[in-house]
Amino acid sequence: MRTIPYRLAGVAAVLVSLPLAVSPPVAAHAVEPDYTITVDPAATGAAIPRSMYGVFFEDINYAADGGLYAELVRNRSFEFNTTDASGYNGLTAWTVAGAAVVTNDAQRLNERNRNYLAVTGATTLTNAGYNTGLAVRRSDRYDFSVWARGSTTIEATLTTADGTALSAPVTIAAAGDAWKKYTGTLRATATSDAARLTVRTAGSVLLDEVSLFPRDTYRGRANGLRKDLAQKVADLKPGFVRFPGGCLVNTGSMYSYDAANNYPRARSYQWKDTVGPVETRATNKNFWGYNQSYGLGYYEYFQFSEDIGAMPLPVLPALVTGCGQNRATVDEALLQRHIQDALDLIEYANGPVTSTWGRLRAESGHPKPFGLTTVAVGNEENLPEEYWANFLRFESAIKAKHPEITVVSNSGPDDQGGTFENLWAKNREHGSDMVDEHYYNSPAWFLQNNKRYDAYDRNGPKVFLGEYASLDNKLYNSLAEAAYMTGLERNADVVKMASYAPLLANIDNVQWKPDMIWFDNDESWGSTSYQVQKLFMNNVGDRVLPSSATGNVLQPKPITGAIGLSTWRTAAVYDDVKVTRPDGTVLYSDDFGDGNADGWTSVTNRGNWAVTNGAYTQTTTDTEDTMVKAATIGETDYDYTLKATKTAGAEGFLVAFGIQETGQFYWWNLGGWNNTQGAIEKGITSAKEQILTKPDTVTTGKTYDLKIQVRGTKVTLILDGVEWGSFDDNAVTEPFAQVVTEDTKRGEIIVKVVNAQDSPAVTKVDLGGRKVARTAKQIVITGDPGEQNTRSAEPIQPVTSTVHGISPVFTREFPANSVTFLRIKTR
Repeated sequence: MRTIPYRLAGVAAVLVSLPLAVSPPVAAHAVEPDYTITVDPAATGAAIPRSMYGVFFEDINYAADGGLYAELVRNRSFEFNTTDASGYNGLTAWTVAGAAVVTNDAQRLNERNRNYLAVTGATTLTNAGYNTGLAVRRSDRYDFSVWARGSTTIEATLTTADGTALSAPVTIAAAGDAWKKYTGTLRATATSDAARLTVRTAGSVLLDEVSLFPRDTYRGRANGLRKDLAQKVADLKPGFVRFPGGCLVNTGSMYSYDAANNYPRARSYQWKDTVGPVETRATNKNFWGYNQSYGLGYYEYFQFSEDIGAMPLPVLPALVTGCGQNRATVDEALLQRHIQDALDLIEYANGPVTSTWGRLRAESGHPKPFGLTTVAVGNEENLPEEYWANFLRFESAIKAKHPEITVVSNSGPDDQGGTFENLWAKNREHGSDMVDEHYYNSPAWFLQNNKRYDAYDRNGPKVFLGEYASLDNKLYNSLAEAAYMTGLERNADVVKMASYAPLLANIDNVQWKPDMIWFDNDESWGSTSYQVQKLFMNNVGDRVLPSSATGNVLQPKPITGAIGLSTWRTAAVYDDVKVTRPDGTVLYSDDFGDGNADGWTSVTNRGNWAVTNGAYTQTTTDTEDTMVKAATIGETDYDYTLKATKTAGAEGFLVAFGIQETGQFYWWNLGGWNNTQGAIEKGITSAKEQILTKPDTVTTGKTYDLKIQVRGTKVTLILDGVEWGSFDDNAVTEPFAQVVTEDTKRGEIIVKVVNAQDSPAVTKVDLGGRKVARTAKQIVITGDPGEQNTRSAEPIQPVTSTVHGISPVFTREFPANSVTFLRIKTR
């Protein structure tokens, strides 16, 4: 279960249930400390803002509909179609016994709610909800509603999949040739996570917006949130909520139309589509490949932020795409409309009830302003010049009318590279308020970059780390994140906000992982990263006490391991594979002349590999990552050479090296990102971070000579005899990290120590002469670094205890693979 080659070995993981046994006070004379933490006795550290840590919500992994949004009926307004996803239609999630047709004509409920269901005669409609069905609990009440046009009797009941009743029916007498909303309440007679909503009509009628909500939503709000998920977010005590995305918002000028009706079926996310009565909100294609109802819209985001005491932080589209797309609007009228939408959003959040948009907020039930202070423009744009031009337009308009609003820019989709450097240079020169950084990297990266923000300009734009995570959901990933977070706090004068991402994932509908909180229809559980984030967010403090640490430092290891070949939606031919020492001595060679590839094994079990005409071929063009490997190289200096030819498909070559049994590897990606970019990527199983990127294209039918020259930790990449690029993966891994903060209101010092290695860390702590109590509250998260929390078990939990032996200078042993917080009263 190891993910990094530089781990200390040989010490068993410590049981979570025995924190006192594994973290005792240590007599100063008994053992030489591995580390020393020294708090500066005189220096004044940075103030830590209330907004230091927050959450980022995006409707990804079915996080909204079928997740945080408590609506139990799927496709309640019959709007699903193939634009949303292949196989979708107006009756997705519904079964019909009788005669009913999804209809779009002038009799519709309103212009945004286009489809309705025309029922002819006695008919039974059954909705299967999300995943396995509707989750209902015995004795709980559920609020049913339907919009109907026509005169007949409508009966609604909770049932099992085979039709057995799970509630007494509610009967509605619909009447009149105008749309009207009818309501009723169902009480569940049994508990089930696979229930159905069954609606029976006695005669012909038009139906729309068939809805069922649990009465017990978060804070009892109508059109509200699923209580357990909202409570898990609230328990984090976040300082801000970033919403609604992410890639969800920055699809720029993306539109597709229903040609028959000249109506947009997929449009960029626009906040005005998501407010007002839910039956007037247009559903939309979700960027992540499904339909989104917008029942969870901007009003609900603002309300939830207020409910949990967090600052709302909306992200607005800059009309320049990111997230793998490369488009920018050239429509000036469209750009102007979105700029006006940004100004209208501020009025919606903060304006008086006499204003146009403030009145709509008040009509929704919130006459008091929401107190919006910060907006972000754009997200991970891949076209820095086009994005920057648009950002300046947005910022200028917002500042002219609302100089009090903080406007957040961004630095693209990665922690380094040309786009990152370009946008940061522009933001520094311009004097932007704040810059949003995003990155998803390996645990090694987080352990190697604890000092990332130490060198940032204290007088430049502030940093909003809007999205980050280590690339898995195991405890070791969370330990690496925890170590990194000590660096964020130490640099609280530069890093003003940070949020792990994504927040939520439906275990049956996953587009991205890792994720912080997982759920199914009726259960939810926090990942190991949720527990770490909660520990930090509940114990921030309000000021940094400057401190330093000395002690053991692990050194990087040279790049060794198996060699590999792969493709990504591309067919390719590889030949003349050879690994040699620098003096030419052959370590491995295969020209496939014997007609077989006996030394090669599949890593991913994907693709169609075979030896054809004396070369190794992969022939599928619809398969991602077909990696095969051979020849584990134990030497530190070697050259890996081969010939590569693309025969068909979307991209180019993936040539892997340094492949470890743990799943770690490097690969040279030529012609990636739809044959537009090359990169060196460092991977942990399916997740990868980019070490080096540059524009690159591979020509179909052309044979390329590739050479990867490895010298310890340094790698040089040579394409057709010319150096393509190089890198040195020699960053020092620091498994031990610390920060000390002060909670002045409670009169406490908080010592935060991360020990992300397999051996305990005996540590001397010098509090700089401060007088402190003899005892402290200790909170420890520890366990097997390969462990993770799942639906069936959540073994990684914080354990709280009282510890003794605290003094101005004390020594403690911090467990292997642990995060430890000591809250110490000052005297």
